[in-house]
Formats: sequence, C-alpha cells, structure tokens
Amino acid sequence: MRLEVLFRLLFILYCVEAGLFLVMAPWSPIWDRNVLQIPLAALRAFALHPAARGAVSGFGLVHLVWGAHDLDALLTLRRPRRGAA
Repeated sequence: MRLEVLFRLLFILYCVEAGLFLVMAPWSPIWDRNVLQIPLAALRAFALHPAARGAVSGFGLVHLVWGAHDLDALLTLRRPRRGAA
C-alpha cells in the first residue's frame, strides 16, 4: 500500500469520526452538562441555543460529505477503467 493511500484513508477515517461526533454531540445530554459549566451567562445561552447546535451539526455534515467525497475519489482511482487495454 502506498503512503499516499494510507494518508488518504486516515483522513477519510478522521472526517467520518469527527463528522459523526459533531452531528450527534450538540444534541446529547453531555453537551448540556458541559455547557452549564461555562461561567459567562451569555456564552452559555448561545451554546444552548438550537441555532448554535445546528451550526455545529452542520459543520459535522461538512466533514461527512468531505470524507465521502474523498472516499469516492480514492475508489475511482483504484477502479480499473473500462475499455483500457
């Protein structure tokens, strides 16, 4: 396996892992417990607002799409072409 392919696979794994975390974490009870420890009331209210949670989840979706795009590109490069002799 070439080093470039290994790095690409690790990047795809990172994108999927970070994407899933960022999509699910803002809506979990752990998010609420951690945010309640923020000493500034305005920052705490912002972090608990659904729009802020949606922005974090949207950033997670960007990671998932990016990982899927790189995986598709990797599989396209490794797939033999039809009609090539």
